[in-house]
Amino acid sequence: MDVDKIRDDFPILNSKVYGKPLVYLDNAATTQKPRCVIEKVRDFYYHSNSNIHRGVYYLSEIATEGYEEARVKVQKFINANTANEIVFTSGTTGAINLLADSFGRAFITKGDEIIITEMEHHSNIEPWRVLCKRNEASLKVIPFEDSGKLMIEKIPAMINERTKLIAVCHVSNVLGVINPVKRITQIAHREGIPVLIDGAQSAPHISVDVQDVDCDFFTFSGHKMYAETGIGVLYGKEKYLEKMPPYQTGGGMIQSMDNFKTTYEDLPLKFEAGTPNYVGAISLANAIDYMQSIGIANIFNHELDVINYALEKLKREEHLIIYGKISPHCGSVSFNIAGIHPQDVTSILDKFGIAVRSGYLCAQPTIDHFKIKSLIRLSVGIYNTRKEIDLFIEGVNKAKSLLL
Repeated sequence: MDVDKIRDDFPILNSKVYGKPLVYLDNAATTQKPRCVIEKVRDFYYHSNSNIHRGVYYLSEIATEGYEEARVKVQKFINANTANEIVFTSGTTGAINLLADSFGRAFITKGDEIIITEMEHHSNIEPWRVLCKRNEASLKVIPFEDSGKLMIEKIPAMINERTKLIAVCHVSNVLGVINPVKRITQIAHREGIPVLIDGAQSAPHISVDVQDVDCDFFTFSGHKMYAETGIGVLYGKEKYLEKMPPYQTGGGMIQSMDNFKTTYEDLPLKFEAGTPNYVGAISLANAIDYMQSIGIANIFNHELDVINYALEKLKREEHLIIYGKISPHCGSVSFNIAGIHPQDVTSILDKFGIAVRSGYLCAQPTIDHFKIKSLIRLSVGIYNTRKEIDLFIEGVNKAKSLLL
């Protein structure tokens, strides 16, 4: 994998911050965009823009064709059985909110239970909490060990006849650990319980095969995998999506209507009311093409090398506390420096052109596990290098020398 060539594909990486070359290590929040995606979006607005699924003129047909080709591209990317199982959303958060609302109305009643994990980000907690409050159901939480290992051995005892869904992140956005989602799905399916895999932090890094994992739902965001913001995906097995009512209603999802009755469109359009983000979907298809041209396995191996290099470097530093040390690791690593507030460290790193995240990372229960208020996270993408990790470590040491 030619990282120098890949870096040339990302114009923003030539930027300077406070006179220093940009070192972008906040990819778990969002990724930078390759030139091919930027130019695809620009060219679409220059030459092809029109609303979709309505017009019978040239531009509308071109736009509709691009949107539906993107759906097929996503279907093949995650190996869904059919394109009807691919619903475009605004992102992972939009997808889980859609699922919680619609699945909840179809399948969750008073006294039912939903199982999540202690390491979810807020987007895979709050929609379920709101649903439980509305439907008088309850949440159960699978804990994790200090190492970051999810205690999946506790799942069988947590399941009962009222359990209606298990929702689990594929990769923790704080700890970077990869959860054994196929094993979790096997445990759940023995009891006939459907499983949602939140792939926000896995789809950018790992080859995903929803048929192999046999999950019932899978979600991810385009902007975390080199596409535009405002586009995401909800994958769902047809047997569930068919029984779920529309999340929103409006134009584009009506098959027929009179003053007394409405018939909705078939899958997946019944979940895509209004004008969808068709340009975002087309950008996502282009980003998938870009990732596949490099090779998902090559991306994973390169990022694993960079993140392991960062871990080894951090372990040698004094006063550092690293959270989530088990393998396999994916995409990110989080830590604190004893005696220094994380925000002070990231502010100093910023002055050296190094962008990393501090705070509770929209995952307060994960942070609470370690009895801390915030931490520092570096997260890598396909363009990051060992040299950038060296610059990051150099910046950490400068922060320590100033603040300790």
